[in-house]
Amino acid sequence: MGAEHTKRRKGVLAELADRRLDCLLVTHPANWYYLTGFTGESGALVISRDGATLVTDGRFTVQAKEEMTGVKIELQQGSLYAAVGAFLRKKGLGRVGYDANHLTLAQWNALRKALGSKARGVEATGLVASLRMRKDAQELAVMRKAAILAGEVLEGVLKLVRPGVRESELGAEIEYQMKRRGASGASFETIVASGPRSALPHARPTAKKLRKNELVVLDLGAILGHYCSDMTRTVHVGRASKRVREWYRSVQEAQEAAVAAVQAGVTCGEVDAAAREVLKKNGLESILCTVQGTV
Repeated sequence: MGAEHTKRRKGVLAELADRRLDCLLVTHPANWYYLTGFTGESGALVISRDGATLVTDGRFTVQAKEEMTGVKIELQQGSLYAAVGAFLRKKGLGRVGYDANHLTLAQWNALRKALGSKARGVEATGLVASLRMRKDAQELAVMRKAAILAGEVLEGVLKLVRPGVRESELGAEIEYQMKRRGASGASFETIVASGPRSALPHARPTAKKLRKNELVVLDLGAILGHYCSDMTRTVHVGRASKRVREWYRSVQEAQEAAVAAVQAGVTCGEVDAAAREVLKKNGLESILCTVQGTV
């Protein structure tokens, strides 16, 4: 991955030239991982025409050397943002790009104080995120594996969906099975919501027991190779009634309409509208959120 990280940093340098910035300060862990491979939890990455430097403390220097190629390491002295500011000041980097979404006010104040009067912070919010939007072949392969892993876990857990089982038990089993299959963790807190609670878009698992003839929403995702998957499915406990089967067919039809609407130049709103139109025709528009994951 060293060559790929170098290529990505070159993309940042091109953006810096276009924006007339001397450097970019990267403070979000997902972004510095994308650009260097560093998986530590504390630090700040500085990218300039002179190269890339990671400012971090002594807990992560050995790890950084093992994970990164072509990136210098600056041992942090004192608080992180005071150290970063001092480093930028020492390098004479005047126009410093930063992402306002990943800096608190306190961090920015500490950085600005350490930078001195000759340097200027320039907002460059979303610069790295815009590069990350285009996935390369390796990223796509990892994302597919993360999705497959989540699907396999779901298939294995479905046999446990029965009356008397608690939502929290299913949630714990899902996350356990993801780790057993190699995931580093869940993409988010797993959602298991049954009965009336299935109408809550982001319901956390509770001690509620599943009951016969209830709908159960299972929303899960796995982190694999630092990439996340996310899938939602709605299942029925017991034999589904005619009414529930009608819901199923309507949602399936809506999904097919949405997929058919996807093409270059079409907005997300237009795809959403295609699905909603089918649900509206079948009298189900008002419960879209309840059964959005049914397939």
